[in-house]
Amino acid sequence: MLALFNLEQLLENGGLFVLAAIVFAESGLLIGFFLPGDSLLFIAGFLASEAGKNVLPPIPLVIIVTVIAAIAGDQVGYWFGKKVGPALFDRPKSKLFNPSHVVRAHTFLEKYGNRTIVLARFVPIVRTFAPVVAGVGGMEYKTFVKYNVLGGIAWGAGLPLLGFLLGRVDVVKDHIEIAILAVVFISLLPVVFEYISHRRSQNAPK
Repeated sequence: MLALFNLEQLLENGGLFVLAAIVFAESGLLIGFFLPGDSLLFIAGFLASEAGKNVLPPIPLVIIVTVIAAIAGDQVGYWFGKKVGPALFDRPKSKLFNPSHVVRAHTFLEKYGNRTIVLARFVPIVRTFAPVVAGVGGMEYKTFVKYNVLGGIAWGAGLPLLGFLLGRVDVVKDHIEIAILAVVFISLLPVVFEYISHRRSQNAPK
């Protein structure tokens, strides 16, 4: 995974193009599972604030680019899954592909159903493979698009906006690395709550 301290330099040098490329790759290309999506989006929002010296364009443009790249990436992942089909589960392990990632995403989809496409946005690795598995499993296209758009907006707008707002807080500006780790942790909370709710519904007396 790219070191956190390199992300700011990447965005400073590549701007919105690099931001869009990384978000697209992590969302829809199997080789993008190692990319630092959550921390990248947070830093992008931070760099669009005054604290980040406005390295990136205004936050509305950053959010628009991020959301579009995230939605487009998942669309590609879905169609790739539709084309490749179950053969994806039989691919051998390599440096760029681990079948266990596909199995993990499949288990996630089995557990949470269509909501996986939204929830997976906040889970590293799973967010890369979830749309592919949805395509393999034959999720109805209209249903996938609906949840893809919802997830793309929640993730692609939420984290940059959080980085932008916290960029105005002095303690965050002075401890940006800790703030990034905290954001990654917080981003996993919806999945934890959903898991607890799911377990409770399974254990409830019938």
